[in-house]
Amino acid sequence: MNKTIATYALSGLLALSSCTGKQMVTDLIPLPDEIRPGKGFYEVDSSDFFNFPEKYVDAEMDSSLAWAGEEGYEIKVGRRSVKVRAATDAGLFYGMQTLRQLVTGDGIPCCSIKDTPRFVYRGIHIDVARHFFPKEEIMKIMKEMALYKLNKLHLHLTDNGGWRIQIDKYPELTEYGSFRTQSEWVEWWDKMDRRYLPEGSEGAYGGYFSKDDIRAIVACADSLHIEVIPEIEFPAHSDAVFAAFPELCCEGRTYTSGEFCAGNMDVYTFFENVLKEVMDLFPSKYINIGGDEARKISWKTCPKCQALMKQENMASVEELQHYMVRRIEDFIEANGRKMVGWDEILDGKISDDALVLSYRGQHTLINAARQSRNVVFTPGAALYFDWYQANPDTQPRAMVGFSPIKKTYSMFPVPCDSIQGRHNTEMIDGAPLDGKADWLKTDAEKSMVIGVQGCAWSEFMDDSGHLEYMLFPRMLAVAEMGWTDQEKRQWPDFKRRVNIHIPELKARGINTFTLSDEVYITASFSDKPGEILVSLDCEKFPVRIHYTLDGTDPDAGSPEYTSPFPVSSPVTVKAAVCIDGGTVGPVAEKSVDPACETVERYVYVEPEHWKNF
Repeated sequence: MNKTIATYALSGLLALSSCTGKQMVTDLIPLPDEIRPGKGFYEVDSSDFFNFPEKYVDAEMDSSLAWAGEEGYEIKVGRRSVKVRAATDAGLFYGMQTLRQLVTGDGIPCCSIKDTPRFVYRGIHIDVARHFFPKEEIMKIMKEMALYKLNKLHLHLTDNGGWRIQIDKYPELTEYGSFRTQSEWVEWWDKMDRRYLPEGSEGAYGGYFSKDDIRAIVACADSLHIEVIPEIEFPAHSDAVFAAFPELCCEGRTYTSGEFCAGNMDVYTFFENVLKEVMDLFPSKYINIGGDEARKISWKTCPKCQALMKQENMASVEELQHYMVRRIEDFIEANGRKMVGWDEILDGKISDDALVLSYRGQHTLINAARQSRNVVFTPGAALYFDWYQANPDTQPRAMVGFSPIKKTYSMFPVPCDSIQGRHNTEMIDGAPLDGKADWLKTDAEKSMVIGVQGCAWSEFMDDSGHLEYMLFPRMLAVAEMGWTDQEKRQWPDFKRRVNIHIPELKARGINTFTLSDEVYITASFSDKPGEILVSLDCEKFPVRIHYTLDGTDPDAGSPEYTSPFPVSSPVTVKAAVCIDGGTVGPVAEKSVDPACETVERYVYVEPEHWKNF
């Protein structure tokens, strides 16, 4: 028995399932490249398996498995043996994560699996600045990330809500910038309180990671094959810095600006000193500086900024931002790392090695790819998990936006032809998400998209349970988007599988959203003139959907939906999920008129109550 398996690869027991072996093999998330279900089980005591996997699994590292790459693996489960082969330790690890999902009360179902990831970057972003989450919660989420083969944790450590990392050279950053007057974001930010309090003050709200905390997070991540990418905001989103060092902003006073003073050379010394300590803690090849959303107002009248513009022959304050970003990028590269930033960094002269996070729209991803720059797909309109995931009347407060799991899952990270390009731009009621977008045409352009990332911005996530509620199960959609080839991803099958995983998430102590029982009504083209097809869908599975076409509310006696049905005259479609003879959740309603209907060519349309939200 090969002993190359580390026990941590199987830490955490999954809830047992009564599914048959064949069902379990096809219930995996993310879906593997190749699955061949067998017959029977390899019998194993599940608790013993998770504690001592080396007793049961023959794990072999074989560098000749060229097809497997850095993270691929092969599994063969027979009635008498379980074998995992990979070219690297990471590949063995991901093979073991697949086995974790396969274990049932009957054992491990016989099967053979060959699997490799689509993208090298499969990320989750957690904002610990607006609300602080302890290292234990970060580690808990990382264990779930590893199970679903996500390999990048983008840790947003600083922002206007607080400074969250110990810096020995500047202890004032955590003493004066990590705690604030209000815990509730609306009270503190929207109502313009925006004051900080010294650590230990009465009523002070916040927190930060000590260096030992960061080391513990990084060590945990390393054991889970996760790269932790730190983000220290520059040149904007830095109010917390100026609570401790107001001289670094243009006005020289606290609570006057969120941007560093571009013309103050002490700013660059300060930020480089901070990054030195950050790089000592984080071994990641990437260092994220944000680089986004600078207002630039104070730069227009600041004597130091204006003097720098004159010295460098700059025509506008936009060039100041480009100067600041490039100067810090030079420092990062001199220290053997690569800069990451949000897509505004494309506006300046960044190096070829910089990594772009495309969040403002598909056009920024396409722009980056056409400039031959590595880019990660993380659009706010679909992969920002601070947006509502269901009817706001049923949900805790969130950002004004609608991003349910179907919308998240249905996005195409690489818009590589006219259909896929339009798919992302016409997701909601035929209205473009991104009217500027085109699509990527060459293999070289497509190859620049190296991954995907879901982002948990925490303005309204004030505790760990709420963070989990907004992350899960949408995080599973990101995992499959990042790992599984596009042609294998199908919403109906993913919906079935994610509904199986939700009780398992809950059994592991994850406060997951359990999906909406609201029905979504979509009209699409028919082959017959004067006719359209109406589809009904619900996130939960399996459910019975009943509908009416005469404007009355449906009940269990109404027609049951089985497949898209044709409509050739104006009707009012009403639909609801029915259980035990009664409706569950709201009644969905949509007026449909084939003569004037703007139909949805693609997979998603938001419900009526979002029209004016």
